[in-house]
Amino acid sequence: MKFTVSTLIDQLSHVNSIESKKLEKILKLSKKADRQKLHIALSALNKLGIVDRDDSDQISLTKENSFIEARLRCTSKGYCFAVRNDIEEDVYIRDSQLNHAWNGDRVLIKITREGFRRRSPEGAVQCILERTTSSVLAHIEKVDHNIVALPLDERFLTSVVLPDSDSKFLEDESNSDVYEIKIDKYPIAQCPTEGHVVRSIPLNGGYQSDTDLLITKANLQDLPKAPKSSLKIPDQKNRHDLTEQQCLLLNSWQEENSPPIPCVYVEPNSGGIKLWIHSPSIAERLTLGNNLDLWIRDRCEALCLGKSWLPFLSNSLKKNSEFKVDEENDAISVSIDIDSKGNITDWQFCLSKIKPSAQITPEMLSAIVDRKPKARTIPLILKPIKQHINHIETIIFSCKLIHKNLVDQGFIELDLPVPDLDQIGDLKWETPGGSLHQWIPPINLRDPQSLLSMLVKIADIAWTQHSKKLQLPSLLIKSDQPDLNTITEIAKIALAIDIKLELNEEGTPTAHELAKEFAQTQFRRILDQQLSNALPNPVVSSNKIEHSIAMEPDSKASTNLILAPCSCPGQSYVQLFNQFVLALLLNSGKDRPSARAKTKVNLGKNNSWNEINWPIFTQTIVDNLNKVVNSALVNQLNNSKIKRNILRQEIISLCQSRVAESLIGTELEGNISGVQSYGFFAEIPASMVEGLVHVSSLNDDWYEYRSRQNRLVGRKNRKVYKLGDPVTLKIMKVNVLRNQIDLEVVENVNEVSSNNEESANYQRETEEIQPENVNEEA
Repeated sequence: MKFTVSTLIDQLSHVNSIESKKLEKILKLSKKADRQKLHIALSALNKLGIVDRDDSDQISLTKENSFIEARLRCTSKGYCFAVRNDIEEDVYIRDSQLNHAWNGDRVLIKITREGFRRRSPEGAVQCILERTTSSVLAHIEKVDHNIVALPLDERFLTSVVLPDSDSKFLEDESNSDVYEIKIDKYPIAQCPTEGHVVRSIPLNGGYQSDTDLLITKANLQDLPKAPKSSLKIPDQKNRHDLTEQQCLLLNSWQEENSPPIPCVYVEPNSGGIKLWIHSPSIAERLTLGNNLDLWIRDRCEALCLGKSWLPFLSNSLKKNSEFKVDEENDAISVSIDIDSKGNITDWQFCLSKIKPSAQITPEMLSAIVDRKPKARTIPLILKPIKQHINHIETIIFSCKLIHKNLVDQGFIELDLPVPDLDQIGDLKWETPGGSLHQWIPPINLRDPQSLLSMLVKIADIAWTQHSKKLQLPSLLIKSDQPDLNTITEIAKIALAIDIKLELNEEGTPTAHELAKEFAQTQFRRILDQQLSNALPNPVVSSNKIEHSIAMEPDSKASTNLILAPCSCPGQSYVQLFNQFVLALLLNSGKDRPSARAKTKVNLGKNNSWNEINWPIFTQTIVDNLNKVVNSALVNQLNNSKIKRNILRQEIISLCQSRVAESLIGTELEGNISGVQSYGFFAEIPASMVEGLVHVSSLNDDWYEYRSRQNRLVGRKNRKVYKLGDPVTLKIMKVNVLRNQIDLEVVENVNEVSSNNEESANYQRETEEIQPENVNEEA
């Protein structure tokens, strides 16, 4: 089938109807079989009440629509929820109401029972809009004379029937391989899922096998190649020649196919600094809506696999746009004036041509940090860039100033670095312009891209305000406020481990206040992890416009929750589209009311909106831009963001599991990072490997879970395990496929004595708050 139900519905409207023949042309269905499938789909959707189809073959969405679009999220325990696109409460879906939908599928549901008190509403799947799983990883077994594949992912509540020709794979009695199973037929009515074996992947085949396992699990193994497409040549008119500027490439990535990054230049300016960010001019080389643009949209963003990359751009587009030392190239630049306190005072966007002077690597930056302030000798690694050392020190000073200002303005700082493991490769470096979290990390003075991230953040804040005031369409990164009850629970956890908190008059701390308090404690990493889990991940949204006329200035501009990033267009389609709008503004924006007017307005300059009372873009340009930033693209970008964030975390977890495998049976020091009724989690600092000490392995006593104090307490010996406690551990078992690490506690004399003392203190505390038990004898 050339289309999905989702793409079909995206072409329909509640207001305007469309003929089926026109629909065939839009979906590019040239074959008779494909057109027949379209009419079958329309007939089924009509019976379900999702679309209306009259006698004249006019098709539209049902006006009275009680269906809710959502994405299924299932657990290994068999519970399934529909996560709604409208950010309302999740809907519980019983197993009998799934109608063969799988984890991750886009579906339309109907509410069958409203929620009340703490119970979630219940619903039933009415239609599967889009299947997200085309293949699964599985083991192969013979069940009742049938060869079946049992998915490793327990969230798939099904098995796959294989053809008899795949019986040869049953000969692997060691079960040391897993198999990629391609889905040929999805289940319907009484017919089971059917598929076939594509290949076997060894469990212990090294880095390449581990990568194959993860990208297959994420269904990214069969990505199409980039289409052949001619690139546009950027217009040289009105381009500023900045080739004499000694700008630098702050690059930490070392693997092939890594995305192109911006170039920076900083200089002192009236007690503050003037910052230049030069972004690779990718949007100027691309035609919006052509085959290459559509291919890039499907990619959504660049994805780091550790020691390799799944590229976002085609090879030719990347090669033509990326910056190289001592080579001239076109750029889209912004100059920003920043005062002595780190506040933005002015900016201007422009087209430019630059020539990078040097590339700064992590080794070079570390040498500068370790160098004594008044040292006369220069390390060998710094000799190629000795004329740029003062410039780099100015960049470091500027980043510290900007970072402090952002935190003072309300940005949340959490210190949760990626473990420094060789297997992780480029994942250990910060991604400039990344939007994985709504918090910012501390500056890492040994990571050039950590510095670049601070500078890029300022440039993106400037463009967010500029595009908002000029009423330009954009793709936004938005972060919702965390739930206050969850933040209060984290505050209670901190109080339970004797962290002193200063609360406001209402007694409810904010996430920003907690982060500042946690930064002063020895338990910072553990508490930051708790806070990170409470902060909603950023999501993509769109901002359409009717007319591109500047709006009145808004004195209360929110920069910490809404961002329109555009400085790193080689990393994601969100940034690429925003750069496309910026390039259109500078190349095609209307800078005067009519051709007769002599005075032109610099559309890239701050406060230019105060001089504009006419449409900046023609209506044709506005319509074309609004077509791109539709709900379908936003859903696609958000779904890709979720999927790729999960894959990124699984890559890190797999690398940690491989490290843990080599340490089985070894005694290690760790810290308790979480406590639950079934045991506690502990993290081993060196590799940041986290495993579970199950309560059944604590044989010295029967342990009770005290949820209010967030601790496990022994009934007899009153021994306590609480968040942040140091423990001696032994790695007992590692399940690489499920990223599960089993730990056991190793007792030592000093630990026992300190625990006994703490248990006595805890017992005295509990006796003070509990009434005495008086025994009366008859």
